[in-house]
Amino acid sequence: MSSMLEPQQETNYRKPLGIRFLEHVKKSALSFKTHQAIVLIVTFLAYTSYHAARKTTSIVKSALDPQSSDLGLKYFPLQRSYFHELHERKKKSWVLGSGWAPFDGTDGTALLGDLDVAFLAVYALGMYFSGHLGDRLNLRIFLTVGMVGTGLFTSLFGVGYWANIHFFYYYLIVQMLAGLFQSTGWPSVVAVVGNWFGKKKRGLIMGIWNAHTSVGNITGSLVASALLKYGWGWSMVAPGLLIAFVGVVVFLLLPVSPESVGADVDEDDMMSPKKSEEEVTEPLLRPETEYKEKAVGFIEAWKIPGVAPFALCLFFAKLVAYTFLYWLPFYISHTAIDGKYLSSEAAGNLSTLFDVGGVVGGILAGHISDRLDARAITAASFMYCTIPALLLYRIYGHMSLIVNIGLLLIAGMLVNGPYALITTAVSADLGTHSSLKGNSRALATVTAIIDGTGSIGAAIGPLLTGYISAKSWDAVFTMLMAAALVAGLLLTRLVVAEVAEKIDHSRSQGVHASHSPAIALDV
Repeated sequence: MSSMLEPQQETNYRKPLGIRFLEHVKKSALSFKTHQAIVLIVTFLAYTSYHAARKTTSIVKSALDPQSSDLGLKYFPLQRSYFHELHERKKKSWVLGSGWAPFDGTDGTALLGDLDVAFLAVYALGMYFSGHLGDRLNLRIFLTVGMVGTGLFTSLFGVGYWANIHFFYYYLIVQMLAGLFQSTGWPSVVAVVGNWFGKKKRGLIMGIWNAHTSVGNITGSLVASALLKYGWGWSMVAPGLLIAFVGVVVFLLLPVSPESVGADVDEDDMMSPKKSEEEVTEPLLRPETEYKEKAVGFIEAWKIPGVAPFALCLFFAKLVAYTFLYWLPFYISHTAIDGKYLSSEAAGNLSTLFDVGGVVGGILAGHISDRLDARAITAASFMYCTIPALLLYRIYGHMSLIVNIGLLLIAGMLVNGPYALITTAVSADLGTHSSLKGNSRALATVTAIIDGTGSIGAAIGPLLTGYISAKSWDAVFTMLMAAALVAGLLLTRLVVAEVAEKIDHSRSQGVHASHSPAIALDV
């Protein structure tokens, strides 16, 4: 009798404290659907806080380097009229008008650019290691450490305001360490969501769930902007405290997988195979076989069919997406729309529509890929459609505000659609590929490889734009259209394979249908 109770006691011991508390209040075990809801909500809040903490630095730059020229301010530019206004208010708001050494000198923009490149470079490299560790450690603990660490170093950047720190390498090191801890987020949350949702509904669910990126960007901008007048340090500390708090919530509530909490698997949702002899193609294994799993190595993960093409595709997709993220407010504020130049505030508000379009694009791409059961065809189609969308935005975006808004929404939808699809559903699919023979411990590694490679493109895109835009914005858009073309072409082999599979499936159905009447007549 006691031997039968031991597994239940062990399972209960591994449950997060918050889950055990909820079950105590409810006086019964939580259902599989309830666990899924908790996973979606907690991971959504988690990565929203990651992006909010990441976005806030672009707002703080305006306080650190308020005197940059229009051409020099490459990452979060403001118009000269705004700088003049800040100087007029210098006595009332010293921080906003006076800048912060060493970023208020002639090389201030270059130093801030160095912070961005260092952050993204460490983030991209850290992604590979984080995925490797994530498949070997408890993802709940790993994610909590990453979030608390991110909060700590984001806050330490802001502490420089009160500590009166003007040493550049302090901010550089803090940003690099923040980037390192930020890299723990994406592989972990995708792996957890992938563990709870089967391939059948994964594209649509993750498309909706991926709205956290845009929500985080908008939240970070609003919070940092609102607190900037009280001192730029608060604009860093508040998001830092926020992500640390959400990290505690993750520790208390996040169930990593159905096995970890002893949840009864919903076969319709998970399509989890029960046949021990068959090749497994979905993420879940039975608890009794979990201890036999061996985490997939970095090189082995690269060899999984589809990982390399999608990773390289994301390199160019994120190059386009992050160029818009860092440069769109600048481009809008320096482009006459219907013969008028928008203020920096209006340009910033208008640029958020790109994120709004991105939310729609992520959901649409996920839904289409689910219906077609063709991730590569969907992603490639979106990338090819991005090319004319960018061209139209460059040529006709200045005609009127309405035209600009419409084209911006379309561009955001097409650019962020495949970006969201590849970093979520595709990563989860490949992390549970049939070649792994049911080994579920590859999700974080595969996700890290794909998004880590994409993050390198995310660092290169804004960097190249800084040089190219000084000569011609037409050249910048040409670069972005070329990147979109290459991203689509990299998926050609997978697209051909998916098309061939569809044709074979149609033929087999046709043959089956043609034989059915003959059988009926014979009878």
